[in-house]
Amino acid sequence: MTDPKPIRVVLADDHAVVRKGIREFLEDDGTIRVVAEASDGEEAVAMVAREQPDVAVFDIQMPRMTGLEAASIVKKDYPNTRILMLTAYEDEPYIIAALKTGASGYLLKTAGSDELVRAVHAVASGETALSPAVAKKLVQRASGIAPVQEETVESLTEREMEVLRLAAKGMGNKQIGSALAISDRTVQGHLANIYSKLHVTTRTEAVLFAVRKKWIALE
Repeated sequence: MTDPKPIRVVLADDHAVVRKGIREFLEDDGTIRVVAEASDGEEAVAMVAREQPDVAVFDIQMPRMTGLEAASIVKKDYPNTRILMLTAYEDEPYIIAALKTGASGYLLKTAGSDELVRAVHAVASGETALSPAVAKKLVQRASGIAPVQEETVESLTEREMEVLRLAAKGMGNKQIGSALAISDRTVQGHLANIYSKLHVTTRTEAVLFAVRKKWIALE
């Protein structure tokens, strides 16, 4: 039996010492391989173009081109590469801007090595990864989200609500499937139904909608 292919990562941060530490955190896991590093945004885009990685881990503030600008280009030109922002900035405008560029995750540099590795795995598998402080800010902002017309929202089934509650706890599809004794493929189906009923396109939007409606409460 062959080992699964490692998750290929391009890492971009303008501080060499920071890159070294992040690289060690990631590669110590044994399932992640940093295939290229970049010290500015333009180089980051070039490395993604060259390596076509599974995940691009970008800082926000970098010379020549910001991580947000780089992420926007990568999302447009290399849609198979998932983007994880890893930054010291936890201000709401940065978070919202990053998510609008198409980033799948937003992690603060205060995150521990285990949290960082989990985030890369989550993003690589198509999930969303948010630091708890970031998730809290998004929930606080939820009251400002334009409500969907009540008559257009279908009720969720009991099973769909169970899936949504577990998603709100940050669980990935496999974890949710394990908790509910169903396959991750079935979880995907339930999420697709949830998105359709709530008129949203992402897990984060679905959770925020449910929180605003007081269907669920984040712990």
